[in-house]
Amino acid sequence: MKRTLTLLLAVCPLLPASADNWPMWRGVNGDGTCAESKLPEKWGMEENVAWKVALPDRGNSTPVVWGDKVFLTQAIEKEGKRLLLCFDKKTGKQLWDAGTIYKEKELTHATNPYCAASPATDGERVIVFHASAGVFCYDLNGKELWKRTDLGKLHHIWGCGTSPVIAGDRVFLNFGPGENTVLYAFDKKTGKTLWEHKEPGGASGEAGNKTWLGSWSDPLLRKAGSRYELLMSYPGRACAFDPMSGKELWTCGGLTPLVYNSPLFVDGLGIFMCGYGGAAMAVKIGGSGDVTEKNRVWHLPRVQQRIGSGVIHEGHHYILTDGGIVECRNIKTGELVFNERIKGPGPTGQNWSSLVLSADGKCYAANQGGDCFVFKAAPKFELLATNTLGEKIIGSIAVSDGQLFIRGYKNLWCIGKR
Repeated sequence: MKRTLTLLLAVCPLLPASADNWPMWRGVNGDGTCAESKLPEKWGMEENVAWKVALPDRGNSTPVVWGDKVFLTQAIEKEGKRLLLCFDKKTGKQLWDAGTIYKEKELTHATNPYCAASPATDGERVIVFHASAGVFCYDLNGKELWKRTDLGKLHHIWGCGTSPVIAGDRVFLNFGPGENTVLYAFDKKTGKTLWEHKEPGGASGEAGNKTWLGSWSDPLLRKAGSRYELLMSYPGRACAFDPMSGKELWTCGGLTPLVYNSPLFVDGLGIFMCGYGGAAMAVKIGGSGDVTEKNRVWHLPRVQQRIGSGVIHEGHHYILTDGGIVECRNIKTGELVFNERIKGPGPTGQNWSSLVLSADGKCYAANQGGDCFVFKAAPKFELLATNTLGEKIIGSIAVSDGQLFIRGYKNLWCIGKR
């Protein structure tokens, strides 16, 4: 009973914390939403920049923010370093770094540097996932508290990108993709494994094998009636687990082999999407066993390629496709309401980052051309601003205390007033 209460008091991972924190890849609620409004809409390389700091190497991860500190994972590829960097939120000054050296060969794609996973923090500790190098936990001054280097190797042609999710007294992690695909629940204070679920990982896609499978999805904890469910997306299916025991509660078929997007939840529905011309579907959560026939509300066997995850606002789902097209769909039916291309002055409109939704109904997006966009979360498309930072951006935007934190391939940017 005590363990259950500990988790349930923090079901939306860090909800009691200040709205000014951005503690994980997709924010305090794990779904790209924030409680702040009147965020910056106009900025540029020299306009509305509080500070920027040069980074030692390229990277795809998203910064997280707690209090007066900004945390970022960073690989220094030639040296084999996998690091957690800490910056002063007010000035951008680097305060410390901590990490490990891992020089064993690890498969990844040229577009996906090591340390693609974003950190997660609860204000006392920061947890990072460095793929085959393991999971590491530090205090806010960079002291190592625990590590798990015994989880095995990851092996997939496109590499790793899943991030830790902190909820209550535990850390959930999709350790994958590849043959060694395991959903873990760790004790956040000690790193001890509380439970694990091993999912058939399938082929890694190398050496001419074109059977590419994999999930880069992060789990999402939500309440269904009187119980809590940990929602997950895997090749071929969506499913839910009991967050306390790891028992599988239900499964629903209909997803395709490559799952890049993390689940979303609204009004009793789980929204699950795939990439690479894959499927999309909505599932009524709260069931048991195979719910494909009775709880799958809608199913689209093929949608446009998308890498990033979307957001939900007032009955509509918004997402950016790989090609830089904003899609809006009706949550209840899956019907496409609009699709609009957004393109700035950058050399490409390709997009891999996930959307962020402000409290006043505005979506924030960034693309690989270095362009950033603000548009209304409304059934009628309205682009509010196009901004450029002049460097490649793959990570998503973080929000804290009226400022935007954006990781490019060259710099970490803080947008907004000093």
